Amino acid sequence: MATKRKPKREKITTQRFFGEQAEHLKLKLVAGESGLGRTIIEPTVNRPSLALAGFTKYIAYKRIQVIGNAEAYYLKSLPMKERVKSYKRLCSYKIPCIVFTRNLPIDRELKSIANEVGVPILQTPMVTMRFVNVATIELDLLFAPRDTIIGSMVDIHGIGVLIRGESGIGKSESVLELIERGYSLVADDITKVTLLDGREIIGTSSELSRYHMEVRGIGIINVAAMFGAKSIRTEKRLDLVVTLKAWKEVKNIDRLGMDEDHVKILDIKVRHVSIPVRPGRNLARLI
Repeated sequence: MATKRKPKREKITTQRFFGEQAEHLKLKLVAGESGLGRTIIEPTVNRPSLALAGFTKYIAYKRIQVIGNAEAYYLKSLPMKERVKSYKRLCSYKIPCIVFTRNLPIDRELKSIANEVGVPILQTPMVTMRFVNVATIELDLLFAPRDTIIGSMVDIHGIGVLIRGESGIGKSESVLELIERGYSLVADDITKVTLLDGREIIGTSSELSRYHMEVRGIGIINVAAMFGAKSIRTEKRLDLVVTLKAWKEVKNIDRLGMDEDHVKILDIKVRHVSIPVRPGRNLARLI
């Protein structure tokens, strides 16, 4: 069974980018706070050298604009009147924000324009290329297609296994026994999946339920506290999907394991195995 929902692509605002990355990218807001609701449309950055110089036939206005040493020295070489023209030209587009690297000084004229038209101006002490590289990686993560799947995920000998099945069929009990055998919990009951680089699916849990699981008849337990740090993983690549099914629902059983089955998750084919369930069977050993 493949997930039928269309992969969700996140809508990223400058406010969200700034809020989540301010500490990591050492960002501070200098001007244009009213424009934090602007949307970042493309998951990369742009250095607007040509736009500042007056060539506006093509400008990557859907990206974060980065001002480094090259752009700053060019602007500094201009008379103030021409410099203001360049600022107004750049800010006339619906750019998400402008980031000054290396803690480069920002003209008060630009701050005034940014406050007037609502273009956020950010500043960071990071070297330009370092900021560009890290910001691009973080934007890729923020823009990655993602979905939520009903099922528990465990790390078994380095293989990320998603365990699915109807309520009450024994998913939690199987996962608990796998943890007791020394394997690691990634997510319980609900697994969040993200597609990276268009080819690799990463599974994780929600922040609220991380390191915890609910066992029928026992309640919620803290896996890390009970079994130690080795029993948990924050995230894992998804390699295999196991579906637990009641014995009577499985019509054709592949006894030789010759047929290879797959399910599609986030439009990526993942190896799939169905396990018939009967009372008294050791599901953890079968998985």
